[in-house]
Amino acid sequence: MPLTDEERMLKEQEILNLTADLSSSASPIGDWKIAKYQEYLLTGLEAPYDIDELHRQRQAARDRINELQQELGAD
Repeated sequence: MPLTDEERMLKEQEILNLTADLSSSASPIGDWKIAKYQEYLLTGLEAPYDIDELHRQRQAARDRINELQQELGAD
């Protein structure tokens, strides 16, 4: 069954929001945390957060983006 215009718009907005979350310097799952983790590793310091949990959250966002893109493409 084809998506309504509203459903399509909501899915597209969710993709935009998730993409922004992955790259935003204000997001708790933003790219900045990966850079900060690398900085801590290079200086021999322990990272202030759990990199495995960060990876899980970032992967969940990427998986959801892929799912939404497939739903939009199947329409």
